[in-house]
Amino acid sequence: MPLRRRHEMPFGAAVLDGGGVRFRLWAPAAERVEVLLEGRWAERTLPMKRLEDGWFATDTDAATVGSLYRFRIDDKQPAVPDPASRHQPRDVHGPSQVADPQAFLWQDDDWRGRPWEETIIYELHVGAFSPQGTFGGVEQNLDHLAELGVTAIELMPVADFPGRRNWGYDGVLPFAPDTRYGTPEDLKLLVQAAHRRGLMVFLDVVYNHFGPEGNYLHLYAPHFFTERHHTPWGAAINYDGDDAHWVRQYVIHNALYWLEEFHFDGLRLDAVHAIFDDSRPDIIEAIAAAVAEGPARERHVHLVLENDNNAAHYLRGPRGFRAQWNDDIHHALHVLITGEISGYYEDYAGRPAAHLGRCLAAGFAYQGENSPHRGGTPRGEPTAGLPPTAFVSFLENHDQIGNRAFGERTSVLAAPDARIAALSTLLLAPAPPLLFMGQEWGSTQPFPFFCDFGDDLADAVTEGRRREFARFPEFSDPATREQIPDPMSPQTFEQAVLRWEDAGTAEGRRWLDFTRQLLSLRKTAIVPRLAEPLRATSYESVGPRGLLVWWQFGNGDRLALLANYGADPLSVETVPPGRILFAWPAGSDRGGIQVLAPWSVIWFLTASGGPDG
Repeated sequence: MPLRRRHEMPFGAAVLDGGGVRFRLWAPAAERVEVLLEGRWAERTLPMKRLEDGWFATDTDAATVGSLYRFRIDDKQPAVPDPASRHQPRDVHGPSQVADPQAFLWQDDDWRGRPWEETIIYELHVGAFSPQGTFGGVEQNLDHLAELGVTAIELMPVADFPGRRNWGYDGVLPFAPDTRYGTPEDLKLLVQAAHRRGLMVFLDVVYNHFGPEGNYLHLYAPHFFTERHHTPWGAAINYDGDDAHWVRQYVIHNALYWLEEFHFDGLRLDAVHAIFDDSRPDIIEAIAAAVAEGPARERHVHLVLENDNNAAHYLRGPRGFRAQWNDDIHHALHVLITGEISGYYEDYAGRPAAHLGRCLAAGFAYQGENSPHRGGTPRGEPTAGLPPTAFVSFLENHDQIGNRAFGERTSVLAAPDARIAALSTLLLAPAPPLLFMGQEWGSTQPFPFFCDFGDDLADAVTEGRRREFARFPEFSDPATREQIPDPMSPQTFEQAVLRWEDAGTAEGRRWLDFTRQLLSLRKTAIVPRLAEPLRATSYESVGPRGLLVWWQFGNGDRLALLANYGADPLSVETVPPGRILFAWPAGSDRGGIQVLAPWSVIWFLTASGGPDG
């Protein structure tokens, strides 16, 4: 039965049941606010009534669905878009458009999501995933993703950003899907089409800052920001100071809006280590509570964090987050397969295999230990009692590729055997894995940083991008830094647009078949056991680059990994019991295991009914 969905919120433009539109704006620094209606049929100025607590509101029959509007503050120019705009047809500086979310008839009433243990994430950038660069372009490739074996797609941020291209982390109107990708209805069609194929859809959201262009909040609501805390982007969003209540509500409603009005299955909160909030509950906890009390009561809804602080406490309790991105496991694997040890990789340089083992067995590698890269300061919190499903693992994602000067993937940084060993580890380990778009066929395309700001910011962004690499020895020469791709150049973005024809090459087909094989094995042998509580887990180093890791589940089943992450053969003394579930290279298990070949990975499974169960 078709459904209509709308998230009710105290701000923005809402179509009234009896006709007309209600406009509401929180503008505590304003004395007077007017609604300016624009368009071919209506050019009107409507005064808004001043209410308590900094609010302005008006109901009018002069506006309807499709009306363009802005707010004028104290007779000043420019008039500003709605900070809760649902649709921005003319980008961040243009007028907002009245939208009726209930005009869309949903056809996925029977969708209740999927349990977290089934999660296999595929991260993608809407603009670079397909030649079209739209929500529709993603929809056209959903069959490929379903056949690959992933169970969730994660969209990099889609909130309205300035210009024609952006990673998405510079959004300034967080309720409006960027029109470069399509209309709000196009995004809903994508989510609905994914649900029909059994795919969850997650959205990356940014609550740690607003982008540098198109943010007008400081003109009429400077209370949104505070100098009490500072972030890499300047003054922090005010989550804990005076007048923070409506700032918090703005963000909480944004999270609920995406989950309820667009039927997303989960959110990934970007860089919460850059959110500063001394109140209790803090805004991160408040979002989790609101979701638990709202959409998560009716279906599976999953919240995931990115947190460089390894703050494990957010993952605990009935209202905790499902998981956190585990940068530690990426860094340890990256050091093992590439040999790179500069930057934050120095924290893993001495014992990369041991760091990897701790990640596989216990979540974070750093759980309060001192970090050399951070000047010897402690990093992380203990993870005891948390399941392995609380840590999302990956070999590639947008950050770990795009934050490199040239945006190189592991496919051009590591040998094929090393990459196979890493992928065989991640896709069969209990932690939910994440693939980055194109990784399934071994794409060699870069994913460099790109954006499209106005002229007043363009040069500063280009120079700033190159200056941030000046501290690295290989970029000490200004002439070398000049070779770093210009983020503002259209050609930089075009490098990142996936070449789907590469999946059809002989090499692409080999990688694609291998990835599908591993994900199929994960579905049949690993996922059914993840619903069981973990009874015990442990790891031990085997030489300098080998590992033995095992997990025992509540039903008695035991999974074990024996691996050599090095280019030299490795002698082993202890071989896990059980049948061999997977072995790379093929034949590694023949004739008994006394020596592990270079870059070999062997998985063992012992079922409670016997080793061959």
